[in-house]
Amino acid sequence: MKKLAFPHPLTLLVLFILIGMMLSHLIPSGEYDRKTDEQTGREVVISGSYHEVPPSPVGFFDAIVAIPRGMIEASDIIFLVFLIGGAFTVVDQTKALKKGVSWLTTRFHGKESIIIILVSIAFATGGALENMQEEIIALIPVLLILTNSLGFKPMVAVSMSAGSAFVASSFSPINPFQVGIAQKLAQIPLLSGGGFRLVFLFIALSLWIFWTIRYAYKTRTDPVLNENEPTDQSSDARSYVILGMVVLTFAVMVYGILKLEWDFNQLSAIFFIMGVVAGLVGKLGLTGTAQAYIKGFKEMAFAALLIGFARGIYVVLEDGRIIDTIVHGLFTPISELPVQLSALGMMVAHTLLHVPVPSQSGQAVLTMPLLVPLSDLIGLARQVTILAYQFGSGLTDLITPTNGALMAILAAAGIKYDEWFGFIIKKYLLLLALGAVAIVVAINIGLN
Repeated sequence: MKKLAFPHPLTLLVLFILIGMMLSHLIPSGEYDRKTDEQTGREVVISGSYHEVPPSPVGFFDAIVAIPRGMIEASDIIFLVFLIGGAFTVVDQTKALKKGVSWLTTRFHGKESIIIILVSIAFATGGALENMQEEIIALIPVLLILTNSLGFKPMVAVSMSAGSAFVASSFSPINPFQVGIAQKLAQIPLLSGGGFRLVFLFIALSLWIFWTIRYAYKTRTDPVLNENEPTDQSSDARSYVILGMVVLTFAVMVYGILKLEWDFNQLSAIFFIMGVVAGLVGKLGLTGTAQAYIKGFKEMAFAALLIGFARGIYVVLEDGRIIDTIVHGLFTPISELPVQLSALGMMVAHTLLHVPVPSQSGQAVLTMPLLVPLSDLIGLARQVTILAYQFGSGLTDLITPTNGALMAILAAAGIKYDEWFGFIIKKYLLLLALGAVAIVVAINIGLN
């Protein structure tokens, strides 16, 4: 019997859009009233204001129209992917990345696990500081060069980049798009509970790196060696300058996000500048730089499409006016449980909710105004409520196919979603268990 093939990523996302369409016919429409939060400037729901509204079922044609609408809504992210992809293609054309990889593999020959640790920590830092996701897509081809030269599978490239970043963002004490927004909405000091989060971040990331190293060596094959190319000192000097520019650009990106409140458009701009300057320093010229950008745009097109299709799922649910109903149905029963079970129930509810609402900040503004009053009512510390949100929503990014960035990263690495699912599922459940332990410990030590 012929084995059934897992659906293509685009097919899978269209299927989710159609499921959303059907749910709009089955789930009663409802919504919360909303107001603008003074601290965050974001529109948030008003606790206790849920009410049913006239049904708004989504038709088949409107569900398909949600695809281009999703691309429009995600346009800032999509253009970031294009411009980062183009910029790193320019850098790759200068040969600087290959020289950097060659230096790394030579320097740590026989100690390849150190490379995995260093790369994982670098991406974990990005995840913890600025919720790095879409930025990883354009770096996957570079990481594939590295893993191929070490004899590791493409899965290792995704694990030590996206996996490390997603795990670190889930346990981060500083992620502005997750814990930062949640703490503002809960009206507790920023960075409060930071030491507690750092302990569990260290445990979670250590486990993840260990799992990555174990898989890398278990599945290792013969390295794919790159042919040595003639070089000269001036070429090496240019490569060092270009690699230094890449590092500087990421440093500016983190500063811009944390201090200047930059969004995707500003990030797109700095990466475009990096690509142009790298092309000129690498002697590609204006024409060569432009051609490299075009090549990068072509390579990123599929990844960008996946992000737009994934956003279309949320568009359908929003048009059907059932997202608030889902939130109301998930969190209302929690108020009847004992305190510890309520906290764990919140984590489970956030896990389920993050499938239709794959935005960290969007989920925070949707749920925190509802859960903070509920937490006060049942005697649960607001800090613990935020932990339940972090672990539930953050870790789900590792596994949900509605996360466009994840699907795009897998596509760039040539990994099917079912292969990733098989690799991740046990690790994901263990990390959820670690999150549950953290919540119970936080309650017992009186974290607030």
